Amino acid sequence: MFFYTSGNENARVLVAATVSIPLSILDLAPIRRGGTAAETFAQSVELAQTAEATGYNRVWYAEHHNMGTIASSATSVLIGHIAHHTKSIRLGAGGIMLPNHSPLVIAEQFGTLETIFPGRIDLGLGRAPGTDQATFRALRRDPAASDAFPHDVLELQGFLGETSRIAGINAYPGRGTNVPLFILGSSLFGAKLAAQLGLPYSFASHFAPDALVQATTVYRNEFRPSEFLAAPWVIAGVGVVAAQTNAEAHATFEQVRRDRIRMMLGRNRSTEFTDEEVEMLLDTPHGDSIMNMLKYTAVGDGATVAQYLEGFARTAQADELITVHSTSDPAQRLESVKITAEAMSLVPAN
Repeated sequence: MFFYTSGNENARVLVAATVSIPLSILDLAPIRRGGTAAETFAQSVELAQTAEATGYNRVWYAEHHNMGTIASSATSVLIGHIAHHTKSIRLGAGGIMLPNHSPLVIAEQFGTLETIFPGRIDLGLGRAPGTDQATFRALRRDPAASDAFPHDVLELQGFLGETSRIAGINAYPGRGTNVPLFILGSSLFGAKLAAQLGLPYSFASHFAPDALVQATTVYRNEFRPSEFLAAPWVIAGVGVVAAQTNAEAHATFEQVRRDRIRMMLGRNRSTEFTDEEVEMLLDTPHGDSIMNMLKYTAVGDGATVAQYLEGFARTAQADELITVHSTSDPAQRLESVKITAEAMSLVPAN
């Protein structure tokens, strides 16, 4: 577990506490086959309430656009909705794709959230657009916007602090809220930037596993303490499919694999892949690449999942794990969340 304490009047400093590794959740806000976005939002509320009741540290939502299977495109709006239906759990973006936005607008959005829900809001920042090039153009953004990511992070940090980097321009609300920033990434770029700025680093190993160990090692080796963070803090993403028995969990995971093929290769198709087509695609190079995204996934009963997560945390050099419970059935997802919490001996909030 970690928490924020006042290092000075203008900043919260991240401090590690001596307890077992905390777990968080990345809710991809999936729109189920045959389902609606409205149903997804209701399911996300129930997921966050369950996470809060069972001792998870935070729930994050990721910005995606032009994806009919994901409902978290208006990330800050969704965070506000979930916050209204929960009491204490931290909520945030995992992440906001900063090249899509003006830092001032994001400071205003998250400054507003922090003002309404003080002490509960996180802001994870990514450099990728979170969509395809055509959609990126539809967002009215310059393809070179990602090159300005380090500068934009600093500008955003200034808007959320007391000293704006643009004379005469401030975020209202936003100024002085010091919403905690996290750098997200799946390569060495984000690791080096987070280390240089003295910010916590979250690696997307739940879908981009290959550079995990190298990136977290670079981050720890190059970390510079800041007014916001006294020591390195690594959050690593990991898939989880937990069930009452190992057999049940592995059967569910097989469905997860097929759902991933449908989502990744069936995007923007007028008709959905048949079961037979999915089976064939699993044995193609594209299928192999997509299955590699699931490399770090804990599958099994509670004891099996706990053993895997503890080993994964050591491999990833992680201080916190952000779990992705990506089963296709909402009830199975909630069961996975509960079984994992019990197995990892999470402490429910009072």
